[in-house]
Amino acid sequence: MNLRHARTFVTVAELGTVSKAAHRLRTAQPALSRQIIDFEQELGLRLFDRVGRRLLLTGEGEQLLAGCRVLLNCASAVTEQAQQLRQGDTGVLKVAGSPQHIESVLSQFLHRYAERYPNVEVRIAEGTGSEILKLLESGEIHLGQNLLHSVKLDKRHFGSLPLGSVEVLAACRPSLTLSDRDTIEVARLSGVPLLLMDSGFGFRRAFDAASRMAGLIPTIKFESRNPHTLLALAEAGHGVAIVPSQLQCRRYSLRIVGLTYRGRPLREPLTVSWDKRRSLPRFATDYCAMLAGYMCEIFPITRPTAPKPTISRRAPKQARRKPPAVSAR
Repeated sequence: MNLRHARTFVTVAELGTVSKAAHRLRTAQPALSRQIIDFEQELGLRLFDRVGRRLLLTGEGEQLLAGCRVLLNCASAVTEQAQQLRQGDTGVLKVAGSPQHIESVLSQFLHRYAERYPNVEVRIAEGTGSEILKLLESGEIHLGQNLLHSVKLDKRHFGSLPLGSVEVLAACRPSLTLSDRDTIEVARLSGVPLLLMDSGFGFRRAFDAASRMAGLIPTIKFESRNPHTLLALAEAGHGVAIVPSQLQCRRYSLRIVGLTYRGRPLREPLTVSWDKRRSLPRFATDYCAMLAGYMCEIFPITRPTAPKPTISRRAPKQARRKPPAVSAR
């Protein structure tokens, strides 16, 4: 249906004459009359009866008038929505991240983002690194959070923005003597029962790569998709949990140490990625920049536990003995 013809029909019906309608629509009268005729031919109905100089709606025209008004209102709403989308201040933003990223970062960051973009609806999906990559490739999300080296992104098709680095931590029961420092070499985990993330997570693949370099064959006691399951088991003394520094651990009674390889901390760059073949609205690009700034403020979420200071035990000093009193004779 031609919207211009529908608008002409409604205007003529409201004003009653072609001349008044032509003046409002800023259209020549012959052209407007032609539009009415074309509209009647398109619908196969007679819409007006001419009575003197006025055009009166036929019965069919009266029944179609309300529907045409609804149609024009919907078209106007779509036009306004498109205008808002061009401004980049409203719409739907689909993002995906790991469970720990959603819990420790997005749970608070989304409040800050909503202050800047109150009319943007953010929809969150949870997944592992490979799952998030598939969502990006299929176009189901706009942005995905990933460890840089754990997922191979085709740089021709995908762009990314650094968000900082995630360190590899070992968490254990405080009574377990894992290390007398705030770090431990990954090779020293040989024979230690380990509680690990599922192999689908990029963080787990980063730990496996470090283990291979160190010649460590991990003793895996339990694997989980939920990092807090690992922390609960570690707190109960069932092993050592290998977790990222972006995971919140403060609710558990644990000793945290950083993992190193040849003295260097194990850490992985964290990024937010998108498909460069798909144009992003302004509120999506601003989301990336705001997220990077926010993570600079709060990272790392969890730090190694400070080692307890050693207290040297010295023999107690003996009280100075007073010389005996001398009696005068």
